Amino acid sequence: MLAAAAASPAAPAAPAPAPAAPAAAPVAATSTPSTRQTRRKLSPLRARLAQRLVAAQHQAAMLTTFNEVDMSAVMALRARYQDDFVKRHGLKLGFMSFFTKAVVHALREVPAVNAQLDGETLVENHYYDVGVAVSTDRGLMVPVIRGCDQLGLADVEKAIADAAKRAREGRVTLADLEGGVFTITNGGVFGSMLSTPIINPPQSAILGLHAINERPVAVNGQVVIRPMMYLALSYDHRLIDGREAVTFLVKVKQAIEDPARVLIGL
Repeated sequence: MLAAAAASPAAPAAPAPAPAAPAAAPVAATSTPSTRQTRRKLSPLRARLAQRLVAAQHQAAMLTTFNEVDMSAVMALRARYQDDFVKRHGLKLGFMSFFTKAVVHALREVPAVNAQLDGETLVENHYYDVGVAVSTDRGLMVPVIRGCDQLGLADVEKAIADAAKRAREGRVTLADLEGGVFTITNGGVFGSMLSTPIINPPQSAILGLHAINERPVAVNGQVVIRPMMYLALSYDHRLIDGREAVTFLVKVKQAIEDPARVLIGL
């Protein structure tokens, strides 16, 4: 059997397989910049703001403390006098004027927050020019309301409304944005529940306001529903201690929850 197999003619070789077709080169991902992206140079205002915010985080020992405030008293006061306020002053009574007066009250009680560093020198401010953050099409602006301690609630409301209007119309000057000792920013108008605002240098602290939401809280041993707002105070820990920051925020809370005391100068 082995011999017979050896004598048999060899089987013809199988034809060589046809060479495989070359793999198609991968198609490079393409995009049309005009449809997938838009690139534009930052406006001078936005570029300057970006520089200041980065500088603030690198230069300051920034820390944020939080509290919450019951807005019932302020909301009741607004509801009671809103119509008369509009008739007398031609604009609605908002929340920012109450917080501005509350901040002035707290700055007086905790003067360490109304200070700033100049190199290795501590500068204590004895005036109350408060910046109010305004969102505009050109970017965030912080016009300063001068002499808030000398203004009544209606005057503060008018000054804030005027500053916001001029900011949105592009009519603020550099002088309008300089010289503030403290800033208030209100993310609540956009629905923010909580945030850690960035200090506006050379200031040493900034107060962040947030959305008002009804929440269950304990009052005199009973669970009740109240309109509550979270407050956030970011501060420079190099010159403001935690005790001072917490005390300041508590003073703001107390002033909002009992606004009559602040409005009559107590």
